[in-house]
Amino acid sequence: MEEAVAIASMQRVMVVGCPGSGKTTFARRLGAALALPVIHLDFHFWRPGWEIPDLATWRQQVAGLAAAPQWVMDGNYSNTYDIRMPRADGLVWLDHPRAVCLRRVLLRTVKGYGTTRPDLPAGCPERVDVAFLRYVWDFPRMHRPRIEAGIARFGSQLRVTRLGSDGDVRDFFARLVAPTQGASSAA
Repeated sequence: MEEAVAIASMQRVMVVGCPGSGKTTFARRLGAALALPVIHLDFHFWRPGWEIPDLATWRQQVAGLAAAPQWVMDGNYSNTYDIRMPRADGLVWLDHPRAVCLRRVLLRTVKGYGTTRPDLPAGCPERVDVAFLRYVWDFPRMHRPRIEAGIARFGSQLRVTRLGSDGDVRDFFARLVAPTQGASSAA
């Protein structure tokens, strides 16, 4: 998994994947490992009460976030791939099985019901949302193709790393950390 070593030298990395695949946790870990700021797009997208911003405002906001010199940015938002992908060095795609993602979303909802996660703005508490569960279920069929099309159209320069399981994620971080530890112990 040489991708981890290649990602280690990057300054702007997108993290995409189905809700429940672990994007937020992965982005936090990657940001800490690379000493890069982490941007959770959900935090910037949602308005209190789960209100959606108008598209022009949203795209302008994302352009400002993507203009930063360094970041790890988690979130799909395919309507902004044209802004983010050309700026990114790398893309990590957490492509976990649908059942895993759905189970995690359901557990997250039950455990955090009524509270707001740190990656969301105030006024957006966990709730049961049938439309969102449908989105998770349909993600492989509806949204994988959007990710692939976005990469093909806007991200030909990207180093893409696709991780399909928790084991792949563990291996990725083990390889990401190992070269750094070896370099510092040799100094």
